[in-house]
Amino acid sequence: MIYTGIDIGTTSTKTTAYDASGSAVAQSEKDYPLLTPETDYAEQDPETIFQAVMQTLTDVSQQVVQQGNTIAAVSFSAAMHSLIGLDANNECLTRSIIWADRRAKWQTQNLKESSAGSTLYHRTGTPIHPMSPLTKLMWFKEEQPELFYKTKKWISIKEYIFYRLFGEFVVDYSIASATGMFNLKNLEWDEEALQIAGIDSGQLSQPVPTTYVVKGLHKDNATQLQIAADTPFIIGANDGVLANLGVGAIRKGVVACTVGTSGAVRAVVDHPITDPNERTFCYALTDELWVIGGPTNNGGIVLQWLRDNIFYDMKKPDDGDPYEAMTALTTSVPPGAEGLLFVPSLAGERSPSWNPDTKGVFYGLTLNHTRAHMIKSAMEGVMLQLYTVVDALQKMGVEPKEFRATGGFTHSPEWLQMAADIFDAPIKIPANPQSACYGATLLAKHALEDQGSIHEYDDIAMGEAIDPDNERTHAYAPVKKRFMEVSRISSDQLSVY
Repeated sequence: MIYTGIDIGTTSTKTTAYDASGSAVAQSEKDYPLLTPETDYAEQDPETIFQAVMQTLTDVSQQVVQQGNTIAAVSFSAAMHSLIGLDANNECLTRSIIWADRRAKWQTQNLKESSAGSTLYHRTGTPIHPMSPLTKLMWFKEEQPELFYKTKKWISIKEYIFYRLFGEFVVDYSIASATGMFNLKNLEWDEEALQIAGIDSGQLSQPVPTTYVVKGLHKDNATQLQIAADTPFIIGANDGVLANLGVGAIRKGVVACTVGTSGAVRAVVDHPITDPNERTFCYALTDELWVIGGPTNNGGIVLQWLRDNIFYDMKKPDDGDPYEAMTALTTSVPPGAEGLLFVPSLAGERSPSWNPDTKGVFYGLTLNHTRAHMIKSAMEGVMLQLYTVVDALQKMGVEPKEFRATGGFTHSPEWLQMAADIFDAPIKIPANPQSACYGATLLAKHALEDQGSIHEYDDIAMGEAIDPDNERTHAYAPVKKRFMEVSRISSDQLSVY
């Protein structure tokens, strides 16, 4: 049985086919641009993304056919928080406005300060932030009312893809739970949230379980994709929760940690949980499992910023991988970078402050600090920021016994060891790097093969494991405390400038 997962990401769409053993047998990836027509805008072209889905799935289907097999099912992963407006003919009135868009900052602040803000978070599990489709809708209502009232349907990018393939408007519980308008307990659109947004439930798609199966692929699409029209397509979930499933981080005590351009820490619980201090999200994996955690805007992009703007002499391609050269410098610098702290809020921040205007800070810089100290403190800053999410999860009852790591930082031994030391827990690297695609296929198996509990899919092949070093872990204890104090000050005071 060949199951195929499609991950509609922020920078590209990846499609991967897996055999019964979970080994990847075919892959394809298509990049697309991020459009930033104005300050704080972050958009993408829905048609470009639809064509990326079609191209990558066609490529994978052809590879599978050449191997003498056929695709048995297709399942979807997608980035959260996108928003597209459609007219009465279901034509796009807007681009896909993605999670990184910050135009709704003032609407976010007003909602946070209102009596509804806190209760809305606890009902929906989505922190009040410009990433949220709820606050994006508030922006459209206030700033572009003519377009807002002309729009007949508001959907995400995955819903757009499903509509193009099947002519049906459905949204899985997982994507819906990241809109800020979906009630965690009754699994329906939240009436107060809709009133705040200025829309009704008829303008949104029908919520369905993440195991929802669609058949009847449009004939032209089936012909192009070289897939039988009755092939089951599983709606799937958002990329964050599927990454947990894909790395086997769905058992108690096993936590997923991802660091790519951005980063996140996530754990699975068996009922919706929100944070009294509103530091974390809560999104659906299935109608029985929920993922809680927090993302940071600032992961590998921090090292890219250092390379491009400060240590640009290390950017020369003839010198090999500049990131390897940068991280190699840090091995002689002790934990805590001899008093230098870096708060990595270069792109604003999500968890735990959810403040889009917070700024980055080098704190404690002296004449004795070198470029090695700056790189070390920047790497530590990313991990310490993620540790603040771990700390929040611990206060909510999650006790991490081990972390499953994915993303670009898994290629850096220095960064992985740093994570183990700061988190004070083993870091394990899954054998399969495309966690969201693989998670989507596992969800498809769960939907189609009816094998009982989804926990049967938590036995994932592991590669490398990194244990914490007791001496370094001890050295990081005061650094963690100091970082949390400094980052809180930077969020509260520097965001106003």
